[in-house]
Parts: sequence; structure tokens; C-alpha cells
Amino acid sequence: MKNFTTVLKIAPAFLLASTIIHAQTNDSLKEKKIEEVVLIGYGAKKKSDLTGSVTAISAKDFNEGSINSPEQLIQGKASGIQITNNSGAPGAGSTIRIRGGASLNASNDPLIVIDGVPVDATGISGAANPLALINPNDIESFNILKDASATAIYGSRASNGVIIITTKKGTSGRVKLNYTTTTSIYEKMGNIKMLSTNQFRDVVMSQAEPAFQQLLGNSNTNWQNEIYQTALGFDNSVSLSGGVKNLPYRLSLGYLNQDGIIKTNNIERTTVSLNLNPKFFDKHLEINFNVKGTYVENRFKDDGAIGAAVVFDPTKPVYDPSFTKYGGYWEWLQANGDPNTNATKNPVSMLNQRFDLSYVRRVLGNIQFDYKFHFLPELRANLNLGYDYSDSNGNTTVLPSAAMNYYEKGTYRRYTQEKKNKLLDFYLNYLKTVESLKSTFDLTLGYSYQDWQRSEPFAPTIYGTGLSNPKSGRDIFTQNTILSYFGRFNYTFNNKYLLTATLRRDASSRFSEDNRVGYFPSVALAWKIDQENFLKDSKVLSSLKLRAGWGQTGQQDIQNNDYPYLARYVVSDAGATYQIGDDFYNTLRAQGYDKNIKWETTTTKNIGLDFGFLKDRISGSIEVYEKESKDLLSIVPVPAGANLTNLLLTNIGDMRNRGIEANVNVRAIEKDNFTWEFNVNATHYRSEITNLASTEVLTGGIGGGTGTMIQVHSQGYQPNAFYVYQQVYDNAGKPIEGAYVDRNGDGVINNSDLYKYKSPAPDVLLGFSSKFTYKNFDLGFTMRASIGNYVYNNVASQYGNLQGIKNNGYLQNIHTSYFDTGFNRAQYQSDYYVENASFIRMDNINLGYNFASFISKNSKIRVFGSVQNAFVITKYSGLDPEVFNGIDNNLYQRPRIYSLGLNFQF
Repeated sequence: MKNFTTVLKIAPAFLLASTIIHAQTNDSLKEKKIEEVVLIGYGAKKKSDLTGSVTAISAKDFNEGSINSPEQLIQGKASGIQITNNSGAPGAGSTIRIRGGASLNASNDPLIVIDGVPVDATGISGAANPLALINPNDIESFNILKDASATAIYGSRASNGVIIITTKKGTSGRVKLNYTTTTSIYEKMGNIKMLSTNQFRDVVMSQAEPAFQQLLGNSNTNWQNEIYQTALGFDNSVSLSGGVKNLPYRLSLGYLNQDGIIKTNNIERTTVSLNLNPKFFDKHLEINFNVKGTYVENRFKDDGAIGAAVVFDPTKPVYDPSFTKYGGYWEWLQANGDPNTNATKNPVSMLNQRFDLSYVRRVLGNIQFDYKFHFLPELRANLNLGYDYSDSNGNTTVLPSAAMNYYEKGTYRRYTQEKKNKLLDFYLNYLKTVESLKSTFDLTLGYSYQDWQRSEPFAPTIYGTGLSNPKSGRDIFTQNTILSYFGRFNYTFNNKYLLTATLRRDASSRFSEDNRVGYFPSVALAWKIDQENFLKDSKVLSSLKLRAGWGQTGQQDIQNNDYPYLARYVVSDAGATYQIGDDFYNTLRAQGYDKNIKWETTTTKNIGLDFGFLKDRISGSIEVYEKESKDLLSIVPVPAGANLTNLLLTNIGDMRNRGIEANVNVRAIEKDNFTWEFNVNATHYRSEITNLASTEVLTGGIGGGTGTMIQVHSQGYQPNAFYVYQQVYDNAGKPIEGAYVDRNGDGVINNSDLYKYKSPAPDVLLGFSSKFTYKNFDLGFTMRASIGNYVYNNVASQYGNLQGIKNNGYLQNIHTSYFDTGFNRAQYQSDYYVENASFIRMDNINLGYNFASFISKNSKIRVFGSVQNAFVITKYSGLDPEVFNGIDNNLYQRPRIYSLGLNFQF
């Protein structure tokens, strides 16, 4: 990794040398205008010929600034897709949903295809986000396939939509060098609203027993400020592209070093990418070779440090010289001087005395051969061979002086993982235009094989006492395979009427032979109304196309279980051995299974209208859709004795998702020295569980309430609806502790009075982006809004009461909501804590200036600055209203980011 860093440090010298060479080169090649072509599964189509719902986003429309994961490039840029950052940690992932998802417990993540290779999105040990292992600077475009007529060609993995990512390629001609460097400053947005030191003293002195009052200290510590920092990040990328005779190439190197806003958190990523795309035999054979290598080093923070900083007693100091036994950090102790096992641990100690390191290597590559037959040029054969390999290892060390593992005398754990993803795709494509019939025929037939393997050796935690936890275990190896045949037929008549029909047959090793095979058909029609005689010469209407589609897709992406239909036995752990004489023996334990488990199937209907006015100065689309998922995969409780487990993965019911989305692009002003363009997109959808074999499935575990679930899957309601009591208020509008509405009127308040109230899913998602240019200046921004999403404020429900100063022999800080409620004890299931979290967020503001003809006429420099997460407008009382699962519990907050960058092109 250090060698890569050295290369990037000498990049400016490399740039200068290349510039001199370039200045002596006669460039006779003109830039080619990129055709408006959209990638679809196993092929490409002109945008005007699409029959399905597909959104294309190119590099010119990407978000700018500190972008360390590809999905951040398109956040807020398209209707029907919701991207929510899971955390503010460097390299953290995002939750991506296309039209709301289609499952309960199986994956709702879209299929992501990078340069023709469907990648494994289940995660890599030691990497917070597998997508973050791809350098965003290498990406050329995104194509988002949303309806079944567009996605059914991917069959069993396409129920949640498909995102096709294409990386940059070389072009023939002169050598081009591009270097981008970005420096960023990251700062926290704010603090969770806990009592100040003086407020905390007042409450303890007025409400706590004398024994607890005596525990107050003399310090004034803001613990949240102690764990946060203003962080720095550096991102460098250099690429070299051009052509040597018939060999276009692009080589790029990238280096990212970013600290987190929580101390000790860091990611260091080095990437290398090579693309070769030569043509042979009079351009009848095209070869596209891509390989991307990544090496990442992470240091993760302690997950509990945020919660500890929120509640740690503000009257206590961070350090105390008398606490040398614990590294000099102040801790809650028992009378004998040992740590209080129940007490909150010093959050600064939790960060500084824990070393959680990971090292990840990943190689993703493919080689694609596309051959146009000499004797029949309408016929093409395409072979794509892909491989995605990752090798990761990590170790977590907690020092013996850390109070959190004092009784174990410190801990150490080392883990490794290896993942392999192999792909073979082959298809034939026949494209023929018959002028006499005014018809174009486009037929594709293909075969696909993909295999995933994962191996993880047993990795116990070793205590400083010499013991290990668990004492015994087993290595893990798991594998799943999909074999597929697919076909697609496109027909165009008179350049007005279009038909697309697809069929895919998938066989998955995750199901028994009786249920292994699934068939996924689709059909779509389109009418280019603008080509009719009554509109063809219109000076106002430039394009108008009506689309309608129907199709079925599948779901087999079961989490952490590749063999759900098999009767299995596993070796018991050390806590479940059987004694015979003086010896203890591990037992074989039967596992629950469902031999009849099968595919989820989602049927989608879609109607769309694409339009353009004034030579497409105004363009866009409107979509109306319905998705119905059958045989939902979910983990449900089973009656005692009915199976070999109390929770079983099985097919349990159906769900419906209806929505409407709109997207409008406007090139409002196009002058020589001034341009203005903007995009507005809107999405509305609602999911409803229409059938559930189990009465209700509880979900949504919360902090503080052991075993308490705050959400439910229930027939007739949205997934993850909040399941709470209806709070009773006094005449002044203050909630009455423990008083709830008797909703069934039986005179008793119990679980029968819980009701379904609101949902984390928004009613409406809005996006607005705009870009201005004035001479060499450009200014742009991206803004998002979410309306009607609700969040359960778990921080307030857990700490907005007096339990922290009345129990367990130590003190905890109190959330400021206590002043509004006066609660003595936590009221976890009150709907008081379910808040409207609608928001408007300014995601990105960027300003740039282009210096043209720098050094030579073919070189230029761009200077740019940006602010990300600039502001949020919301009535939500918590720190951040954007919580995808709807439960706000000590999340790693998203930082505000200030970036300054330079881009050199030669």
C-alpha cells in the first residue's frame, strides 16, 4: 500500500512529463459525440427505443465533493430510487431501494452489475461497504432498471431492480492524462440533546436519593465533544488513457485517506484499474477487458462509544491520575476498586484502548468477447467471463487496562474470510432490419452460470486469562449456484410501434429439486406518438412515447443461509456438551428447515409516458406501477414441537406496492456565456402486506427494552409499522406516565391495546438539482426532501426519564425530553416517541472555475469547492431525521463536509 502512496506523491512530476510529451504530439482526432445509448441487460438500446422503465445518469450529472462510494454519485438524481447513508463513518454503506423493495426478510437490495459482472452485495468481512471498494472516479455511468419488463432478463435476482454500473474506458488517439485531488474537512452536525452539567446537577439534587447525590463529581465534561473531532480526508486519482495502434487503454490509480469524525476511525484505500478494448478482424471482434484491484485498511471505532458518550455522567472527568490501573481513564468502580460491571464505561477509553483493524483485498475483473460474424454480420456472439475475488482479515485487540474487558484481562480476536464469485455469460444476438416490411427484428438467446463461495475459519475471542469464547466451533464453507437460460425479442414496426418480450429460466441451488427452477417472463409495448403524422411536424412537441409493461421477477437472495431446504445437523458449542464419566462430548443438534421453501415471485405492471418539448429543452417521464409479491420469504415463529426451531425461514404471504413517479429535466437557458438547467423528480409509493400466514411478525428491536419490539409486519398494513400504545395526555398537553388508551374497551391495558401507527416509509420523495454556468464558472446543487416518514426516537425513550439517577449505583445523563414528560421510568412503547421526521436536506452545493488552455490548447485545470450535507430542515427532535429503518438509536451521525479540489486534464 505504501508503494501506491509513493506513486501518487510523484504524480505531479508524472503530469509534467506527460504534458511535455503531449505538447509535441499532433492531435488529429476530434472528440466523438456520445450517442444517447442506454445499457440494458445483455445489450444496449437507444433511449428512444426503450420499452421499459430505465433511467440513465452519466458522469456530467454526478454529485461532486467527497465521494468515497459509488452510490453517493447519484443520490437525489432520479425518481424511484432512494439512497440512504447508513452511517457517517468513512467508507460506510448505503441502503438502496428501487420503488420500495419487494420482500420482508429476503434482501431488498437491487442487483448491482459492474461492467457486466453481477456482484455479491452480502458484504465482506472487514469492509463496511463492498461498493466502497470501487473507486467512484473510475465510473462513467449508471443505468437504473426499475420495472419488470426491463429487469426480467435478470430473472431471480431482479425483484428489487437492477443498477448497471459502467466504468471509464480508453479511446484511440493522443495520450490523455487526468489528475484529480480533493481535500475535505468533516465536522459533526450537532450533539444529541442531553442535560448540561448544571441541569444534570439540579435534577439529581432535586429528584435523586442522597446516596446518588453523593456520586456527583466536580467536573464539567461534554462527553460527546470528547469523542468527536474535526476530521480530514484526502482523495487522489490519476488516470492515463489513449491508444496504441488498435489497442485503446485506460489505466488509473486512486488513493483515499479519510479520518472519521469519531476519533480513532479511519479508512485508507488504494485502487488500480485497467481497461483494454481492442478490435480485430476489421472490427468484427471487439474485446473488452476490465480489471479493478483494491486494497483497504480500516480502523473501526467501538460501536458502544457513541451511546456511552451520550449518557456518561457530565460531572466526571475524562482522565484521573489515580486510575492508572485503567490506563488513567476515570471509571465507575465498586468498593473493592474493580469496575462496576453494570455501569457505562468511559467512552474515550473505549476508543483509545480498543484497536479494531481490518485489511481487505479485492479483485473484480472480466473479459468480454463480442464477435460479429463475417458471413452474417447481423449475427453477434458475446462471451463474458467474470471473476470477483475478495480476501480479508482483521484483528480486534482490547487492552488489559480497559475497564470494559477488565475481568477478561483484555481480549484478542483474529478473523479471515475468502469470497469467490465466478461468472460465465454467453449469448447470440440477431439484429435485422427489413425495409420492405418497415420492421426491425432483434433476437437474443443466452446462457448464464454464476457461482458464489464463501469460507470463514473458526475465529474465537481469546481472553487474557487464557480462555476463549466460544471454546469450540467450526470452520464455515458455503456455496450457491444459479444456472440460467434467457431470451429476448425486440420488434419495431415503422419506427413507431415497439414490442419487447423476455423469458428467463433460473435454477437455484438454494431450493430443492421440486422447487429449484423458476420461469420469469415479461412483455412490453411502446408507441412513439411523436412519429405519427399528426405530430411529426410539431414545433412544440419533440418527443412523446407511451409505454406499458408486465413481467415477473424472482427472489432467492436469502441472508446467511444457502441450504434452507436441507435437514442439517451442526456440532454444539461448548455450552451444550454431554457428560459421560469425566469427559464432555459435543452433540449433533438438528436444525429447523422447510423442505418446501421456494422462490418469491414479484409481478409488476407499469405504464409510462416519456415526453419532450421544444427540441427536448423540456423532457421527462411519468410512471405508474404496481408490484405484487407472492410467497414472501420471512422468518416467523412456529408452534412448539412443529419444527426443530422456534423461528423458521419460510414462505408466508403476499405484499403489494403501488406507486407513481415523475422526472422532469429542463434546459431553461442556453446562451453563449450563460446556461441554466435543472431536474425535478418525485416519487410516491405505498407498500401493503395483503396476506400473512402468521397473524403478525414482530420486528424492530430497540435499545433499553430487553426483548421489546417496536415494529410489526401485519396484514393490511405497511411493513415495519410501529406497534405502540396510544398515549394519554393531561389538559396541558403533557403525557401522563403509564396512561394509555384502552383501544379495545375491555378495561385492561395490555398487548391487546397495541396498535399499528405510521411507518418509516415516506409518502413522497422529492429531488431537485440545478446547474448554472457563467463563462468559466459553474454552480450546482442537489436537494432532497422526504415527506411523511416517521421515526421512533429511541434515544429519548431510553434516556428521557429518571432511571439513570435511581438505579445500579452509578449516574447516567438524562435526555432533555424529560423536561417535557417528567417520566420517572422509561415508556418504551408509547406512541409519544414516534415522530414525524419529514425533512428537506441540501445534499450538495458545488462551485467551480475552469482554466482553459492551461500550458497547451488541449489542457485545462478546474478548481472546485463543495459543501455536502449543508443543512437539514425538519421538525424531528433527534439529531438526524433520515433513519432508514425508523429507529433512531445512537447512530454515527453524518458529517457536514467542506471540500476543495483540483482537476488537471492534459
